[in-house]
Amino acid sequence: MTELSTKIELSAVIVRVAQGQPQLALAEDGALPTGPFETGHRTMEQGLRAWAGMKLGYVEQLYTFADRDRTDDGRRVVSIGYVALVRQEAPAGRQTGKQAGHDPLWSDWYRHFPWEDHRQGVPTIIGKHIMPRLREWKGQASSAQMKRDRAERIDSAFPADMRNWHDEYVLQRYELLWEAGLVPEAGVKQKDVHHALGAPLPHDHRRIVATAIARLRAKIKYRPVVFELLPDQFTLLQLQETVEALAGLRLHKQNFRRLVEAQGLVEETGGMARGSSGRPAKLFAFRRQILRDRAVAGTKLPRV
Repeated sequence: MTELSTKIELSAVIVRVAQGQPQLALAEDGALPTGPFETGHRTMEQGLRAWAGMKLGYVEQLYTFADRDRTDDGRRVVSIGYVALVRQEAPAGRQTGKQAGHDPLWSDWYRHFPWEDHRQGVPTIIGKHIMPRLREWKGQASSAQMKRDRAERIDSAFPADMRNWHDEYVLQRYELLWEAGLVPEAGVKQKDVHHALGAPLPHDHRRIVATAIARLRAKIKYRPVVFELLPDQFTLLQLQETVEALAGLRLHKQNFRRLVEAQGLVEETGGMARGSSGRPAKLFAFRRQILRDRAVAGTKLPRV
């Protein structure tokens, strides 16, 4: 039997924050933007920036996704995943290849991961849809040891005490739901697998996005990548709301501002912005020279 050829491509999780919501750029077919891996580019990141069609800020390679069952037709497609940040006002610009001539479609990433947004409290989907099904899946274990293992994984991903919620466990939670057959991408034909557990993405693209969200949530705690999503001048409220959007958590306002001040990340510009309440707010700018002066210490986000 003839071995099918292997195709190598680049997949991009391009993220912006608009109106307080983190959004993903999707192609017309609802998949992540993908482009060719071309040997003519000096680096793969250079290739990504060449076909992305918009001005990308921070870019980081995620992982190589190469499982045999990534596509429906049996082709072996190796995808090198990237996460890239853009500002809300970033123009679409000229696009090439698969998406030539088309602006990206922006999708709220919590539409695909509704259990990850805790800014307004614990999402009802966890107690109403996820936990009953996970408990049923645990009960289907074929041995006592497997049952204990499943119980530990469930408690780690979706703890009974939500004060123990780990915002960075995005991929672990998605893979748990996948293994339990609770998301359509798992290929399990069950009547209770539906979009209540988040809008699916083609192939394994929701797994790639979960990897990107987890990476960004970890990254914002020790590297100031969040400023790649903000305009040149911003208020401290805008900064906090952007961090909250990525983390899916509500942060303590005073403690957050003390943290920003202690790290010396921003400086006043002398300008003022009109707030939603009509009261003027100071405008700040990111002190980029701080990256040359010292490494920013890691920290735990000051949750409410």
